[in-house]
Amino acid sequence: MNWLTNFVRPKIRALVSQKTEVPDNLWVKCPKCDAMLFHRELEKNLNVCQHCGYHLRVKVDARLNQLFDNAEYELHQLPAVPLDPLKFKDRKKYTDRLKDAQAATGQRDGLRIASGTIGGKPVVIAAFDFDFMGGSMGIAVGSGIVRAGEIAIKNGAALIVIPASGGARMQEGVLSLMQMPRTTIAVQRMREAKLPYIVLLTDPTTGGVSASFAMLGDIHIAEPGAQIGFAGKRVIEETIREKLPEGFQTAEYLMDHGTVDLVIARKELPATLGRVLNVLMQT
Repeated sequence: MNWLTNFVRPKIRALVSQKTEVPDNLWVKCPKCDAMLFHRELEKNLNVCQHCGYHLRVKVDARLNQLFDNAEYELHQLPAVPLDPLKFKDRKKYTDRLKDAQAATGQRDGLRIASGTIGGKPVVIAAFDFDFMGGSMGIAVGSGIVRAGEIAIKNGAALIVIPASGGARMQEGVLSLMQMPRTTIAVQRMREAKLPYIVLLTDPTTGGVSASFAMLGDIHIAEPGAQIGFAGKRVIEETIREKLPEGFQTAEYLMDHGTVDLVIARKELPATLGRVLNVLMQT
């Protein structure tokens, strides 16, 4: 009995209680329906929940691969700009925050510029990277949108901007706010060149981004459920002391009220953009 109790039983208990290590990034919980989504299946479905259709945020590389014909495109460098013009510091130096974001994303700043074709039509895309400091717009991002417009005009291409941003970058103060008129001028130059300017609104599009170039498109297309607005819903309710309507600041609500032209599922975006470009760029 002692042998069974002292030796065999502990061995059996150890085997039964032994935990198998499973990577914690294999499953993603849907924010809307709480379904557990296997990451490979989620990637195949373009980061859209197969149960409820909720559109999760997608990486910039995956978005560019989906939108451009045959996933072929050329990347362009962002213009060189001062890294920390105000020598800003809160709980951490701004330069340190930039280094952390650059290390995490492998990018210099929160915008990617790429050129290629969609539906056979020449296109330049300026896509925000929300993983880089919340896609906030500083001097580099503003200059990048201006550069994207210059490339589009030079190549006779359409310009598609894909915002995913919390707004202006506070660490650059008034210099970040100056990117609002700068990007507006870039949009005006596209119109003077008689080239299409399309905005693909994704979650989230807020703050100074929504108050400038993001609402100046010839056509506004949004992904389902995307949050689009200036100030947050809670801030507005506290200011006006009223309860806002259900679905306020969602893509569907804004389409019903005339701010957004189309709400298109992610998998249908390449075909939809191709048709729109074909109409706008008939020669």
